[in-house]
Amino acid sequence: MSDEIINRVANSKLITIDLEDFYPEGKRILFDIKDWLFEGLVLREKDFRQNVKAHDWPQYQGNYIALTCSTDAIIPSWAFMLLTTNLAPFVKKVLVGNLETLETSIYQDIITDLDVSEYKDKPVIIKGCSNKPVPKNAYILLTSTLMPVVKSIMFGEACSSVPLYKRK
Repeated sequence: MSDEIINRVANSKLITIDLEDFYPEGKRILFDIKDWLFEGLVLREKDFRQNVKAHDWPQYQGNYIALTCSTDAIIPSWAFMLLTTNLAPFVKKVLVGNLETLETSIYQDIITDLDVSEYKDKPVIIKGCSNKPVPKNAYILLTSTLMPVVKSIMFGEACSSVPLYKRK
């Protein structure tokens, strides 16, 4: 009888997907326009355009930007569009929302472009713990994307996973 320890997880056909591995580099920035508004509430077009013209846009090179207004001001759509025309040459992505919305959108792009053919008819475990801000919606989107392809989906770690889906 052998006392050799066998790593059954390493020898299994189980494929682990860690969404943290797909986390793209680039700073995430919440760009709040409240300071560009008169008394933080009123957008005056001439003043707003002057702020846009005077701003240092190249400082956002290679970053991800979420545009927002943290006051109760009513902001016309064109204002965010104008900001986008100035940010787009420098940033990887720009949208209106908060940082969670931004992160979800980033992962949506990644998962939509993910080639899942390598997971065809295989058992997959989606790793649950991460040190980077992987949004909950990324897990949902990945699950939906994998379901038509994989044999099964589990969540967590190989040693303690939660079964989620098994193809019938």
